[in-house]
Amino acid sequence: MSNVPAPLSTWALNVSPSPTLAVDAKAKALKAAGEDVCGFAAGEPDFDTPAHIKEAAMQALREGKTKYAPTPGIPPLREAIAAKYTDLYGIPTKAAQVVVSPGGKFSCYLTILAVCSPGDEVIVPAPFWVSYPEMVKLAGATPKLVVATDATGFKLTPEMVEAAITPKSKLIILNSPSNPSGAVYTPSELEAITAVAVKHNLYIMSDEIYEHLLYDGVTHVSPASFSDAARERTIIVSGFAKTFAMTGWRLGTLVGPVAVAKSVAELQSQMTSNATTFAQWGALAAYTEKDKTQAALDEMLVAFDRRRKFVHGELNKIPGVNCLLSQGAFYLFPNISSFGISDLEFCERLLETEKVAAVPGSAFGTPGFVRISYATSDETLAKGLERFARFCGTL
Repeated sequence: MSNVPAPLSTWALNVSPSPTLAVDAKAKALKAAGEDVCGFAAGEPDFDTPAHIKEAAMQALREGKTKYAPTPGIPPLREAIAAKYTDLYGIPTKAAQVVVSPGGKFSCYLTILAVCSPGDEVIVPAPFWVSYPEMVKLAGATPKLVVATDATGFKLTPEMVEAAITPKSKLIILNSPSNPSGAVYTPSELEAITAVAVKHNLYIMSDEIYEHLLYDGVTHVSPASFSDAARERTIIVSGFAKTFAMTGWRLGTLVGPVAVAKSVAELQSQMTSNATTFAQWGALAAYTEKDKTQAALDEMLVAFDRRRKFVHGELNKIPGVNCLLSQGAFYLFPNISSFGISDLEFCERLLETEKVAAVPGSAFGTPGFVRISYATSDETLAKGLERFARFCGTL
């Protein structure tokens, strides 16, 4: 008998690890070893979770709310989420259309699993969040990348979407505000793309996790708000991580047609049962204590906006760097292609020589760029950008 272990599965062999988490882990390891690292890699607010949300979770623990919950989420939270979409965005939503999952990432994956079969194609706009293509592959479907550069503001046009559609197309992923570029589609841009998806009977997965992190008077719009036909095909994924500084709580949300939500809940029931019960009671406080929630969000937005403008200004002072001003999320995506080295080498050498951690654009399907997260302190940003400029000066 052979002592050689059997090979791993197709899924395990074909999935790539998360590049953003890998860069963040490397930066944290250097920090732990005593290095003075400026981390621009993590997509995580540097603020603490608002006190009233933490208190509600602690109260839930004290009250023994530590047992299994219904798979799609505790009823009051699902009702509150449905009310939010109905009242805030004019999208008529019932609790039966809502599923609370263990993280926004899992909401995305469950959506893809629920609507895609092996052999289906999924249109993925690049730059994309690193996990989209891997999730599509894990569902047995094929990611079809459509690249938008800074020439179009990192946004797809309806013509680009139309050209990518084949008889195998099943789903299009949209992410506005975007990770990694911070780009935000205007209502008319989004409506035109939504019309193409409806015309070809595609599902739309609209990742709206950064919906409240907007600047310059920009407002959020969801594809589900344009028409009944759009709403019947749109699955909105979001969560509490970015808006409420709750990354470690692992709470995602999904709102979609009843049949899709039911299917997602059934998939989740076999995978994880429910999202953490007492964490859901904490999240509910984000909706029930709206004034406190808004005050915490306003504080974050003031800081993020200040940092966004500062980082954008400093980056564009550097010869060879060109950076668009983002309108959402907490990222900037400068073009560094003029330096004549790959973005991978750029980021490796930047971390090695200047102890600045950034994520190469290749990780997001767009070589020649780097992602800078400004979800860190003003002091770290100032110091890191000085080092960034010094590094660019050596190239």
